[in-house]
Amino acid sequence: MKRINRRQFLDGSLRGAAAVSAGLWGTGSVLGANDRVRVALVGCGGRGQYVIRGMIEQGADAVCLCDLHEGRRAAAARFIEPIQQKAPRLETDMRRVFDAGDVDAVIVATPDHWHAPASVAACRAGKDVYVEKPHCYDIRESRIMLDVARQTRRVLQVGTQNRSAPYNLAALDYVRSGKIGDVRLVKVYNLKPGSPFTLGDPGQPPPGFDWDAWLGPAPERPYHQHIFAGGWHHFWDFSGGDLCDDGIHQLDLAMMLMGDPGMPRAVVATGGRLQHRDDDSQVPDLLVTNYDFDDFVITFEHSNYPRYMRKTESTIRRNDEFPYWTQNATRVELYGSELHMTVGRHGGGWQVVQSGGRVVDQMFGRPPDAPHYADFLDAVKTRRRPNADIETLHPSGCMIHMANIAHRTGNRKLWFDAETETFPDDDDANDLLGRTYRSRYGMAPRA
Repeated sequence: MKRINRRQFLDGSLRGAAAVSAGLWGTGSVLGANDRVRVALVGCGGRGQYVIRGMIEQGADAVCLCDLHEGRRAAAARFIEPIQQKAPRLETDMRRVFDAGDVDAVIVATPDHWHAPASVAACRAGKDVYVEKPHCYDIRESRIMLDVARQTRRVLQVGTQNRSAPYNLAALDYVRSGKIGDVRLVKVYNLKPGSPFTLGDPGQPPPGFDWDAWLGPAPERPYHQHIFAGGWHHFWDFSGGDLCDDGIHQLDLAMMLMGDPGMPRAVVATGGRLQHRDDDSQVPDLLVTNYDFDDFVITFEHSNYPRYMRKTESTIRRNDEFPYWTQNATRVELYGSELHMTVGRHGGGWQVVQSGGRVVDQMFGRPPDAPHYADFLDAVKTRRRPNADIETLHPSGCMIHMANIAHRTGNRKLWFDAETETFPDDDDANDLLGRTYRSRYGMAPRA
């Protein structure tokens, strides 16, 4: 394999990013403090619908809804109708959205394999971007997104809401105060229940549905109704599995609490498809990963099988209650030299305890979606960097993919060079840094 440094790769990548968005270029609007940000949604599935509705509730105007599936476009329009009387126009081609003069910002809520190409094209077209997590399909995509956002001077916010949660920001201040002491170990949990995944009957695509466009940069394959309807999470062609799709929230929260230390110097993973061995999924249902930093270690424990593990219930998130931490599937633990801190994500609050479990300090927490949307809209107007700016999220986004790379190359330890963003002298691992795009849809050829 020909070796190439990161800058050489990026020069080619940016040219490719420009090429894929040729004909889509536009100019960004200059907004006043009292102007309403005009937002378009690309990807009208369940999550996208909630994000654009939340944006409207924070003062945005939804001007366009874009999805390849007619039923999803219509469902999104119905979902926002109670809070916005003016109906948005409906589109099937995201390029028309990026070329539109009445769109200030784009919400990218497509399946994961489209996040980076859509975000890059939107930035090149002069649009600000709110992209759902995980923001990238692989490590190289994250770097391309960061460089393009800086080159085009676009706001690029990632949908990791914990960075806008008042209780999590208070937890950060508490860690910075030194009260819990020196933190040498951080434990991140994504220990969720799950069941076997079986593809079953492929079915037929809906009339007028462009399956090739849905595949986009991913390899060509026949239509399958269960891949389209969420099963794409189980295949490497589209996703890094639930480890990336949901675990990124806790991992990024841990990175924030540790002061955003940058890239780890090494990663090691072990696990696989252990519980649901004979189903159709490719991604691990158990993976335990260690990240080595200069003076501390992050462990990341992921599962999709123990039925008694649960995310923080909505009744706890919206009230002054704490989870039963032992069976809370999505928590972060900081082991300080003096005290132990447990932090919930998307609500649930945090508690600090000493020996015997005696609570020293605590704070209840609420879901941070609304302040995260408000932060994005304010960043669009003021041109400041948002709380979950692409540069801030770059290490976290890379780390979730490092875990899968360590697993896919034989469950072994990999050393990482933060300067070149490669695994030194490891061709097998470097082959998984980026993908080969189909020429019609991708951002750049593989190095």
